[in-house]
Amino acid sequence: MVLERAGEPLRSMDAPDPQPSVGQVRIRVLVCGVCRTDVHIVDGELTDPTLPLVPGHQIVGVVEAVGDRVEGVAVGDRVGVPWLGWACGECRYCTTGRQNLCERALFTGYQRDGGYAETAVADARACLALPDAFPDLQAAPLLCAGTIGFRALRMTGDATRLGLYGFGGAAHILAQVAIAEGRRVFAFTRPGDTTTQAFARELGATWAGASTEEPPAPLDAAILFAPAGELVPRALHAIAPGGTLVCAEIHMSDIPSFPYELLWGERVIRSVANLTRRDGAEFLSLAARVPVRTRVRAFALDEANEALEALRSGAVEGALALTVEH
Repeated sequence: MVLERAGEPLRSMDAPDPQPSVGQVRIRVLVCGVCRTDVHIVDGELTDPTLPLVPGHQIVGVVEAVGDRVEGVAVGDRVGVPWLGWACGECRYCTTGRQNLCERALFTGYQRDGGYAETAVADARACLALPDAFPDLQAAPLLCAGTIGFRALRMTGDATRLGLYGFGGAAHILAQVAIAEGRRVFAFTRPGDTTTQAFARELGATWAGASTEEPPAPLDAAILFAPAGELVPRALHAIAPGGTLVCAEIHMSDIPSFPYELLWGERVIRSVANLTRRDGAEFLSLAARVPVRTRVRAFALDEANEALEALRSGAVEGALALTVEH
């Protein structure tokens, strides 16, 4: 499924299987998660895609061919490929374990073709071993929603009362991890979305309500999974002094001006950028121990446009993924 021009639907195309070059593997795609970042790319809100482009960066599949100088990945391995598709390995960020900030980084389904296809090539160093505990469909959301959420959670320190604004693919995974760690989760949804609020409570949230509501207690920290800048002042208002607000979206609408008193009291706003290889390995191990249970709605590969539209509309409980028949 190919994006030829931003703002247009994806188009089904036939093409030869890509061949892995040095350091790469070819993967037979079994499942590819559908992420809000994919929507931002297709809709033209992220402006640097390599077109024409195969989107998709939560790839679950089996390695079927390897290029030269590949280590640690072999034919037959089941692997996951996340958003960070390649990093230079040489810059000051890469050499200090911060590949997520590499200035030459290339991203899966953005600058490199992704997993909305029967086969895909990937840098072997980007491939993550997947725990046997997770079937293919349930593993896909862990590769972005899970790993980015995990990185965001670590930025909240030891916060006990944790607010999650936007309760979709990432939040429904992260809530399970946070609760397993003994935190109290407060879920914020679109006003009137009682179905998602009930889903959050089902997963163990202490409280669930609209993003326009005040939580029953001040939050120690909050994570913003909704791409809505207007939620930043609201979340700051709900956070106690000394608390942290983490913006976990790669794209967000502009943050409106707000009075300094919302930030005063040593509150902190910070963002999450991508993931490191260590994030991926640590989170997948942790997710298997919790164990995290993902709720995933499946679409066929040729239904990719319908899946993206479901995500745009907000009519999603949990995560979405494309299943690939061979």
